[in-house]
Amino acid sequence: MTGTVRRWRVVPGVVLAAILGAAPAFAQFVSTGERLRALLEGNWQSCREHDGKYSERVYDNTLPGIGPFELHLGPYHEFALFRGIQESHRDHTSPDNLLTPYNVEVEANRARQTWEMAGLRLEVSLGGGARDDCESWFVTLKRTGQGSSD
Repeated sequence: MTGTVRRWRVVPGVVLAAILGAAPAFAQFVSTGERLRALLEGNWQSCREHDGKYSERVYDNTLPGIGPFELHLGPYHEFALFRGIQESHRDHTSPDNLLTPYNVEVEANRARQTWEMAGLRLEVSLGGGARDDCESWFVTLKRTGQGSSD
């Protein structure tokens, strides 16, 4: 019984420390999927930073049969996919960006885009959000040939 009481005192302390110690993240990605069906699946948020610009996140990976690549999420309505991985930032308007269009058009607060290229299928759709200064997107990246209804 004493061990149970101690544990219930420790748990709230650990949770409180985690909440207070967490730094605010402007470029957020929350994974919601299974790694068996999708390479990347979840919710992406691009939020306006102090300088007025929206945040961006770069996901890189190397896959057999595809090779190394970078997937750029954001800023704002922009997405980019590049072959290879490099440290310096790449311009989304570059002809090396495999996603056309790279800027997803939003109409009446709705947007959806699907690209198939380089052995990959990327689907993005604009989701709702609780913050006016953030764009919230549902993102799924799969290998081409995996059905979207798996």
